[in-house]
Amino acid sequence: MILHKGETLFRQGESGPLYHVKSGLLKINRVHADGTLTLVNVIVPDEIIPHHSLLSPNPYYGTAVALVTCEIEVLSAQQWYLELEHNHAKCREIALQLQGKLRMMQQRIDQLSEVSPAEKLNKLQQWFQSFVPVASLSEVLTQDEIGQFIGLRRETVNRLLRAQAQASKE
Repeated sequence: MILHKGETLFRQGESGPLYHVKSGLLKINRVHADGTLTLVNVIVPDEIIPHHSLLSPNPYYGTAVALVTCEIEVLSAQQWYLELEHNHAKCREIALQLQGKLRMMQQRIDQLSEVSPAEKLNKLQQWFQSFVPVASLSEVLTQDEIGQFIGLRRETVNRLLRAQAQASKE
């Protein structure tokens, strides 16, 4: 299936199939009890989601929205879990996928642990460029989402993006 930028793949709290992201990027937003929306993850090509349901079913943790046009393969949950019971190699494959996601999260921690806000933003921009070439990170994420992802206030993100734009003009 093709999912276009801004379209929703699944919603927080619902249950359903698993998905293989063949191409594109998705964001996972979580709505808290007070209505606050938080960007909690970015899903990249070749991931099977939701991660917390790879071994056993659970309702969706957040809402998945396409950041760019995505090609998505729908995987039957019933068939997925049945195959896990009979195919131990599949369990190893899932463990390796989760290991890859942990390594990606380690990269995110490196981004967050940068002292300089500008360097945090630069590292996030480089990371995004490795998956989808965009002229500006603002093409795929709002300034609030960028700030949530790297632990900065929206105003700081705005100032940094303006400074980058000014520097590129010079």
